[in-house]
Amino acid sequence: MKYLIRSVKYFCYLIILLALIILALVLTGFVEADLSKMFVNGYDSLWQIALIMLVFALIYPHFGFSKRTAHLFGSPEELRSDVVKTMERLGYRLEGEQDGGWSFLRRSGFSRALKMWEDRITMTTGGAGLEVEGLTRDLARIVSALEATREDA
Repeated sequence: MKYLIRSVKYFCYLIILLALIILALVLTGFVEADLSKMFVNGYDSLWQIALIMLVFALIYPHFGFSKRTAHLFGSPEELRSDVVKTMERLGYRLEGEQDGGWSFLRRSGFSRALKMWEDRITMTTGGAGLEVEGLTRDLARIVSALEATREDA
């Protein structure tokens, strides 16, 4: 269900982005305001563009969200203070704790909006270390920071 919600959000985001680009082009006078003249296939282009955006929106959650392992070992109680400090330094706040794991959200409302409120990072302790799940583009920075913090301690 989470996958479907992310796809719908991304589809809406793409439609809004396209509408803003078209609006900017019309306001600056680069294109005419008539959609039938703006696109080669006229109004037929709208469903074709929407179909392409739908394909991208359905694929994006598969690549946009992932899980990585931070090589931090210990009980959740031992790791908690270092993890919370590191995440706060990276601009996240602790949302909640559950069964030896944590959930973090971005502190900045603007940053959350840019990420379509899909900014949650969840962490659970496991045999291989700390499993970190969230936006793929954020995970490398988070995992590196967590491992560096633990090495400094």
